[in-house]
Amino acid sequence: MEHIDLSNNHGVSGQWFVATVGFFDGVHTGHRYLIRQVKEEAARQHLPSAVVTFPVHPRKVLQADYQPALLCGYEEKLEQLAATGVDYCITLPFTSALSRLSARDFMQQVLQEQLRVGTLLVGYDHRFGHHREEGFAEYARYGQEIGMQVIKAAEWQANGERVSSTRIRKLLKEGDVVRANSLLSYHYTLSGKIVEGYRVGRTIGFPTANIRSWERYKVVPALGVYAVWVHLQDRLYEGMLYIGTRPTVHHDSGISVEVNIFDLNADLYNQFLKVEFIDFIRPDRKFDSMDQLAEQIRKDKECVQQRLLKERR
Repeated sequence: MEHIDLSNNHGVSGQWFVATVGFFDGVHTGHRYLIRQVKEEAARQHLPSAVVTFPVHPRKVLQADYQPALLCGYEEKLEQLAATGVDYCITLPFTSALSRLSARDFMQQVLQEQLRVGTLLVGYDHRFGHHREEGFAEYARYGQEIGMQVIKAAEWQANGERVSSTRIRKLLKEGDVVRANSLLSYHYTLSGKIVEGYRVGRTIGFPTANIRSWERYKVVPALGVYAVWVHLQDRLYEGMLYIGTRPTVHHDSGISVEVNIFDLNADLYNQFLKVEFIDFIRPDRKFDSMDQLAEQIRKDKECVQQRLLKERR
């Protein structure tokens, strides 16, 4: 995939594109089905396929205090879009001026004249333009008026269920990472820098690496214990990740994200890691003593090891 970043560019010259437009948070199976249709139409026309997306959530540009719940950061989104096999990703900065364009002006002035989109595939429920008031019938009419082919993409469903970023966020907040992974088509991840924590885990035989996420707005799954794969220093480890408020040892409401990396005991501060969520093991809870907590963590580790063994198979 070739990436065209229009932050430092005024437009695209040369060839025309078959394209689709969207924020594509998570690049889930629904997005991938849409992009597959773009690629098929592009192949039919012997033209390159393209995805037009935005580096920042449009609503964040219009409302400075808006805090989007994201399934992936910008760089991760580019990686996932590249995995679809689309020819080009065109990153279009979203601005207040862009938000004021009508759908017709956006199609003509931006997509057609600036980005050279000759054929536009529109997701089954996607709306764009000022106030997002119009739908596919209007887009198709505008396309006829300006000489752009507009095609309504077919909807993708998983077991009769509509796939959406909103649905996946809900599943993660419920701890259902297995179902979320299925709708994403890959394992949900968190990545960041290892920072100093309270060192409590070390005292009971389970040292943890505390993770400060790179992406400020990324969705953190439900409180509890998870089986994870850990990517660290170009190696893959088994791990047990905890998300919670440490109720047995603390009385604050701050949420900690920390991972016990199996078969590794080293000073990891300031290192960078990524965890892949495989399965939910149990919810967060308070124990009556540190001994009870340690015993439960030993049981958790056994469950995690069994689950990851099953995943390897």
